[in-house]
Amino acid sequence: MKIDFSNTEVAFQLKSNAQLQKARLMFLSISRPSIVKFLQWAIKLCFKLHLPIKWIIKGTVFEHFCGGETIEECTTQVAAMYSKGVYSILDYSVEGKHDEADFERTKTMTMRTIEYAASNPGVPFSVFKPSGIGRHDLYVKVGKGEKLNPAETAEWNKVRARYYEMAQLAFDKNIPLMVDAEEVSIQQAIDDLVAELMEKFNKEKAIVWNTAQLYRWDRLQHLKDAVAAARQKGYFYGVKIVRGAYMERERRYAKAGKYTDPIQPNKAATDQGFNDAVTFLVENIDIASSMIATHNEASSQLVSNIMTNHNIDRKDKRIYVAQLFGMSDNLTFNMADAGHHVVKYLPFGPVQDVLPYLFRRAEENTSIAGQTSRELSLINAELKRRRHQK
Repeated sequence: MKIDFSNTEVAFQLKSNAQLQKARLMFLSISRPSIVKFLQWAIKLCFKLHLPIKWIIKGTVFEHFCGGETIEECTTQVAAMYSKGVYSILDYSVEGKHDEADFERTKTMTMRTIEYAASNPGVPFSVFKPSGIGRHDLYVKVGKGEKLNPAETAEWNKVRARYYEMAQLAFDKNIPLMVDAEEVSIQQAIDDLVAELMEKFNKEKAIVWNTAQLYRWDRLQHLKDAVAAARQKGYFYGVKIVRGAYMERERRYAKAGKYTDPIQPNKAATDQGFNDAVTFLVENIDIASSMIATHNEASSQLVSNIMTNHNIDRKDKRIYVAQLFGMSDNLTFNMADAGHHVVKYLPFGPVQDVLPYLFRRAEENTSIAGQTSRELSLINAELKRRRHQK
């Protein structure tokens, strides 16, 4: 069945006219790269000078892309989306931290989201970013197999202990725990540690999940190897697939000679790799659970088509579709309306600490071809529909 992703009445059923107008103004504001760069500079300067701008950010871009500053502030949004058949994943989106106290704080907050998910049917997963749990340069050394000095060994043992503590709680609470993807330089260490956790905790179902960025040309084979390893060692595999979030940075690093360019040659190759991954995972549903995280209409329809072709129920909990909060509501709510399991990534955290995430969302909407124009056209269409309905 073809899903009507142009149905704006379903897409924006939770938004008032005032919220749509505010969203329209925000997307117009971030439609130009020069404006996004200026706003980043200005916001950083204002915080550095301790100017009182938090309320402005919280009432605009933060409100659009985040659920709140705390888990409790997210509750209203979780309940509203769940009432329309859309699940939430609470994502503590504080990143770029560097000391043990921050890493412990992220671990503690992630464990709180696991506890929260266990008590809330609208939240079926938990998630964390590896860079919030351990130091970048340490991941690099471990991933390369370099010898660690005694202090680094002790530090890495602490990182591993955090992973194990979160995974154990996820296992005890029966809440899948997703490990987000990072840039190429630290991904190998993450992949190895997550595979270790899967072998321990995924004997009965996929509790620990990895993430694969399909803008990398090697990730489809990585998925195939990971599923083969799961079959051989007797555990279930869980993975979220995305197109990716670090393309510009990876290109710069590769050009500087730090490593071989990991990026697909063009968008068409990325799209093909992503769709091939969707097909592969659905065809291996007996052992692989998947979350198809995409803002692409064709890929979303592909998930629905393949499930139909393989006689897989749309409510099968081994396949979810996901989008980020504040983006692509036309995909999220129309897929949920068609009966699919759909989740929104709902970031939260202190406004100032979540700025790197917000800056990435602004850059993404500017750089992804047609993303901002699509959002604007859908918002305009719904506002027009509502005016004519009166």
